[in-house]
Amino acid sequence: MANVAKKVSWSGRDRDDEDDDEEEGRAGEATPLLNGTGPGAGGARQFTPSSFLRIGQLSNVDLNEDVRELETELPRQYPNEIPHNEKLLSLKYESLDYDNSENQLFLEEERRINHAAFRTVEIKRWVICAMIGILTGLVACFIDIVVENLAGLKYRVVKDNIDKFTEKGGLSFSLLLWATLNASVVMVGSVIVAFIEPVAAGSGIPQIKCYLNGVKIPHVVRLKTLVIKVCGVILSVVGGLAVGKEGPMIHSGAVIAAGISQGRSTSLKRDFKIFEYFRRDTEKRDFVSAGAAAGVSAAFGAPVGGVLFSLEEGASFWNQFLTWRIFFASMISTFTLNSVLSVYHGNAWDLSSPGLINFGRFDNEKMGYTIQEIPIFIFMGVVGGILGALFNALNYWLTMFRIRYIHRPCLQVIEAMLVAAVTAAVGFVMIYCSRDCQPIQGSTVTYPLQLFCADGEYNSMATAFFNTPEKSVVNLFHDPPGSYNPMTLGMFTLMYFFLACWTYGLTVSAGVFIPSLLIGAAWGRLFGISLSYLTKGSIWADPGKYALMGAAAQLGGIVRMTLSLTVIMMEATGNVTYGFPIMLVLMTAKIVGDYFVEGLYDMHIQLQSVPFLHWEAPVTSHSLTAREVMSTPVTCLRRIERVGTVVDILSDTSSNHNGFPVVESNPDATQVAGLRGLILRSQLIVLLKHKVFVERANLSLVQRRLKLKDFRDAYPRFPPIQSIHVSQDERECMIDLSEFMNPSPYTVPQEASLPRVFKLFRALGLRHLVVVDNRNEVVGMVTRKDLARYRLGKEGLEELSLAQT
Repeated sequence: MANVAKKVSWSGRDRDDEDDDEEEGRAGEATPLLNGTGPGAGGARQFTPSSFLRIGQLSNVDLNEDVRELETELPRQYPNEIPHNEKLLSLKYESLDYDNSENQLFLEEERRINHAAFRTVEIKRWVICAMIGILTGLVACFIDIVVENLAGLKYRVVKDNIDKFTEKGGLSFSLLLWATLNASVVMVGSVIVAFIEPVAAGSGIPQIKCYLNGVKIPHVVRLKTLVIKVCGVILSVVGGLAVGKEGPMIHSGAVIAAGISQGRSTSLKRDFKIFEYFRRDTEKRDFVSAGAAAGVSAAFGAPVGGVLFSLEEGASFWNQFLTWRIFFASMISTFTLNSVLSVYHGNAWDLSSPGLINFGRFDNEKMGYTIQEIPIFIFMGVVGGILGALFNALNYWLTMFRIRYIHRPCLQVIEAMLVAAVTAAVGFVMIYCSRDCQPIQGSTVTYPLQLFCADGEYNSMATAFFNTPEKSVVNLFHDPPGSYNPMTLGMFTLMYFFLACWTYGLTVSAGVFIPSLLIGAAWGRLFGISLSYLTKGSIWADPGKYALMGAAAQLGGIVRMTLSLTVIMMEATGNVTYGFPIMLVLMTAKIVGDYFVEGLYDMHIQLQSVPFLHWEAPVTSHSLTAREVMSTPVTCLRRIERVGTVVDILSDTSSNHNGFPVVESNPDATQVAGLRGLILRSQLIVLLKHKVFVERANLSLVQRRLKLKDFRDAYPRFPPIQSIHVSQDERECMIDLSEFMNPSPYTVPQEASLPRVFKLFRALGLRHLVVVDNRNEVVGMVTRKDLARYRLGKEGLEELSLAQT
């Protein structure tokens, strides 16, 4: 078995400090080493103490009390090279509990709630969705306004400097100024990400996909992550990197949704005593999917596209009422952004800014398409799929190199500064060498650089490089024919392709949507110019139309989205007639790209060894049964268990189990101890914390009756077992689990096939699936990692090795 001693994760550090707002406890469901034949398993596997360095070290942040640090921070040691194999599954990622525990407390509370109370809960859901939309729109406004002002200031300073030194000579100083400004701004953005919150790096879309899939990613929806994300993306875009600010809006919306829906902030230690009913993973998941949709809606002004994005790329579970609430949050987000930006731009009643990027309207006569263009669009989809696959393959090897060698925060910051300086240098050299001069009359260029062009003309290459990527995309879509020389577009496409590929994966907050659109728009416009030349200037061969199709093809080839991206492009262009060609282009790009490599987001999820469950089990896995997949033997608890036994099991550093089957307390060892329920580690810890013990002399005497509120108050950061103090006398007491266990856990017979087990596990959002024999005796446990180990590779069904990190 390939075993990795240490591996860089999305949190960017080797420490397993899972003290984020979503943590239920450091220990998680364990996973068999291979085929469930390890020395221990499932809710029951036994690992060696060296397997987990810091089991149980959860820094508990309670709103009422601070639990002291249990251990000192381990000294960080960074090896020169981290061995890494992409065919690994990490044991460090835990699952979320999307299945409600229907114990007696839960059922009693639900039965007490009348119809009016249920209506109140439903109204609260709509109120939360409205708040998610408003706050996501306001965050998007803040990012857009700050980027516009800071980037404008930078470009004006550099432009004035270039104009000055063009006349006097010494343009090398202008190059130095541009590179220094870029590197300085990016350095600040990279430092706050690398040293304060590494999970804020990138767009955040892979992390949110994992969260909605049921995987617990440390720190992913913390308030601190949101602050670093917003500041980081502003600095990345202002720093001139080949990035966009649209992708991170999805992560930002998800963080806002997770915070609002809980009615408190564990980071700030503030509890507003509202929305307590929603303090469980199931409810939080639904609101996070609404936040992700609101982020898409704010980014592109595409509320329907946001809903479909959340469905296609994110949410694992769906229903009609959830769809309505998500659509409502998306609409509110777009309206908020539109209102605020319209006021900011001085046309308060116009509402002309529905998203952070607006492609402009494609509604003139020349922008229509004819039947003979359909094969041309399909060919563009093929080109987009091939280029997208090339982009992903290059980024894959680059990411592997980064994982192995560039894992120190200081090296990550240096690399980000290097990329920023190189981006500025490449842009300057391209502008300097270009002789593509265009008349300035009627031009919409914001910062026209004259350089060596004649008076009244500007350098066309500067419109692409010397601008924010969003404005460059719109220029390529709408500038009239003849605005760009074919050589300019070709060189720009080539250089920007490699710059964007190098940039994605840096330790900065940034998205890949806009760079992909910009690359595709450039080669699409070049394709349209070539077509117009070949057809001797036919009116239908408008380069702006082909720039749009190229942008769709390139983005589809990189991220492999189909349905949601089609609607996003339609909403962003305001033209429904392009729905069919865009759909064709995206489908073709996905089919062609999937033939070579995976999509960019799925590839990065795989590189982080996340136990991600796809929609279906591997197609060739029917030969496997639950008996072969399950973890065994299983650590079970009796219905009335000794407190000392429970403490010892939870304190055992050689295991990290989160679910324990509860069996009947049979004094007669010859009788079968049948399954009676399932109880979670987090529930046991709350019981121990509140001393819910039964005296030995009188088994009916319970010291204190707990309510569901006690469990919700501890959510999501349940205390570690080491913080629970149990005296020697208390260890001899008994604890009755009947009232707190889930008496009807989902079970499967051991003969069930892997696809059947997978479908049940995935559709119901389970964390533990108990395997029983024909006597209802527990024989094994299936967890997420047991199922995620099996993957369809190039040579058929393969079983991934497990990394102990």
